[in-house]
Amino acid sequence: MSTQSAAWIAAARLVRRTGFGASGPAVDAVVRSGPETYLAGLLAPAADPGAAATPLPPFPPLAPVGRNADRAARLARNKQRREQLQQLTSWWLGRMLSVHQPFTERITFGWHDHFATAASKVRSATALAHQNETLRRLGTGDFRTLAQAMLVDPAMLIWLDGQKNTVRGANENLAREFMELFALGHGDGYTETDVREGARALTGWRIDAGQVSATLRPRLHDQTPKTVLGVTGNLDQAGFCDAVLARPAAAGYVCGRWYGQLVSDTPPDAATLARLVAGYGAHRDLAGLFRAAYLDESFARAANSIVAGPVEWLIGAARALKVGTDAATLTRLAGILRGLGQLPFDPPNVSGWPSGHAWLSTAAAQLRLQAAGWLCRTGDLSFVSAAAPGQRLDAVGYLLGVGTFSDRTAAALKPALGNPATLVTLALTSPEYLVH
Repeated sequence: MSTQSAAWIAAARLVRRTGFGASGPAVDAVVRSGPETYLAGLLAPAADPGAAATPLPPFPPLAPVGRNADRAARLARNKQRREQLQQLTSWWLGRMLSVHQPFTERITFGWHDHFATAASKVRSATALAHQNETLRRLGTGDFRTLAQAMLVDPAMLIWLDGQKNTVRGANENLAREFMELFALGHGDGYTETDVREGARALTGWRIDAGQVSATLRPRLHDQTPKTVLGVTGNLDQAGFCDAVLARPAAAGYVCGRWYGQLVSDTPPDAATLARLVAGYGAHRDLAGLFRAAYLDESFARAANSIVAGPVEWLIGAARALKVGTDAATLTRLAGILRGLGQLPFDPPNVSGWPSGHAWLSTAAAQLRLQAAGWLCRTGDLSFVSAAAPGQRLDAVGYLLGVGTFSDRTAAALKPALGNPATLVTLALTSPEYLVH
């Protein structure tokens, strides 16, 4: 049975939860440096050659279609839109595969789940790409800056009808979801009156022609006093944001959401949450929150407590097997993620994707098995193939960052020791790779 030391297994869990999957050499490096040094490097990253090699592609303006345009012109415009959205998805998958250190992409994907925004309604690769870059740029800074940016983000304004919110007719969607899902939590002290007043504070924003910025139009903004969560004044977007984030429950909500992404599918107890909130601090320091979560005593106890979502599972496997980033491969990866229910830029609703055991359905298991087989036909199995059959269980565990297989899993894998492709396929769908 493949077995590594307790320190190696703990380091592998840290590598997996700071990126997509793990590999033996990456885990070895954390064992040598220690987790604190490793995290310091993640939170103060150097330039990543893989990121530099995958720049965001340009998205030319869509062909103009007038009111009297014929069917062919409309079909051509829709085709151009679809192709740009597909190109955007392929770009991000390629970047996830190409970066040398995937922590930034992991955190960006986490924020994409938190501030869930979907192409199905936004329908603009330009706006979604701008939002993605904003999440990446601000995702380890302070939450106030990130939250304010999202309140006037063009993709978010389209997604939650913010561009329809005017002094003549306030639209409550953005104010409601900001409090309920993005910053405070359902039922944590706000009322329908707060939602209505918050909507008034957010009136007047209009998306600029390039779809990468928005401008406040004074004539469309409600400039009369509002009261949100006990704060009264001529509140605008910044005032609304500050009123919400000042609530005592706001820090715990943000910290609890990230605990679920980084530490355990089970919510933290009060003492653990208090430690995370202390790391987050009065300045809403996201890097401090992440550091506190990864170094907390609960992290050390949280083995086998997170089910890998489809993106984490597939990208981690593709990285381990050094799968290429050619257009056909990226299209195939996108198709697999669509089938598994977690395609980037396509969350099912404003709440984001499900988590935990929702990913372990029988249908998903069959799709994962098929995808794992394709990965093994496409990727590099030389590390396992080069090992003697009696050493291949150790080799596949090292390749995938799995420190130990249970007796039951080992018994299921041993008949495949003579066939590296079958062995790796089964290991990729084992409980030890799916839950960490």
